Amino acid sequence: MPKIKTHRGAAKRFSLTKSGKIKRSKAYKRHILTKKTTKRLRGLRQTGYIAECEAKKIRELIPYK
Repeated sequence: MPKIKTHRGAAKRFSLTKSGKIKRSKAYKRHILTKKTTKRLRGLRQTGYIAECEAKKIRELIPYK
């Protein structure tokens, strides 16, 4: 069997934790930040995790990570 190619876009966006969860960064933190509250921006700094129903698809895209 040949090796599976890693989806480079997914590799840049997602990473695995030791427990096997998939980490992601939160959206809506790029621009137009002045109208967003400080509390909301603090929340956007936190790491997000992929839902288990979506995780299977992402794992296929990043097989060697």
